[in-house]
Amino acid sequence: MTVYYTKEHEWVRVEGDQATVGITDFAQGQLGDIVFVDLPRAGRQVTTGAEAAVVESVKAASDVYAPVSGEVTEANSALADDPALANTDPEGEGWFFRLRLSDPSELDGLMDADSYKSFCDSQ
Repeated sequence: MTVYYTKEHEWVRVEGDQATVGITDFAQGQLGDIVFVDLPRAGRQVTTGAEAAVVESVKAASDVYAPVSGEVTEANSALADDPALANTDPEGEGWFFRLRLSDPSELDGLMDADSYKSFCDSQ
């Protein structure tokens, strides 16, 4: 299982051709208390860099972008019921959606954990 990160503060955990997507701990910290999420439906096609979900906090509403292209296979219903999971466990139980990768080579343009940490430290 490999985890990649985007400059927009999404993470993607890849196992075979399946990927799980969420926002990073850094992102949830910047957003503050998350009060609502709008998640994509299963069957939706998403493309790299395009808006895939929306997260609303007490501070602002923000788009969540697809880090890779593919077909959404599942949205996290637990997150829909309890949006605060994105604050308490953003890179675990607070995941947003799962998808089937359509082009695994897109992962090459993402950061690994060390690169992402350096990127956040420079913000």
